[in-house]
Amino acid sequence: MSALPPCPNCNSEFTYEDGSAYVCPECAHEWSPKESAATEAQAKVYRDSAGNVLQDGDTVTVIKDLKLKGSGGVVKMGTKVKNIRLVDSDHDIDCKIDGFGAMSLKSEFVKKA
Repeated sequence: MSALPPCPNCNSEFTYEDGSAYVCPECAHEWSPKESAATEAQAKVYRDSAGNVLQDGDTVTVIKDLKLKGSGGVVKMGTKVKNIRLVDSDHDIDCKIDGFGAMSLKSEFVKKA
């Protein structure tokens, strides 16, 4: 399997690199790697542990106990988190949890409520 992105014109997986551009052999479309990175950043889809698509403002439920670094507390399984905000970082979700305050969570540890 290739690490190169598929063709944005025809979605072909058989793209190749030609100098400083990507080329599709099926439709002859050429594009720069910078264009490819910009479209990937726009098309980022955040999914929960069950594969459901997450959006800003959703309510999610924590699926396992999460130990908090620094404070020694634990966010218990089943805790509902309302009005999430999705961010592009290691921890995908910024939120406020009652009793704990503002924190970041990974989308793999929540499910959409």
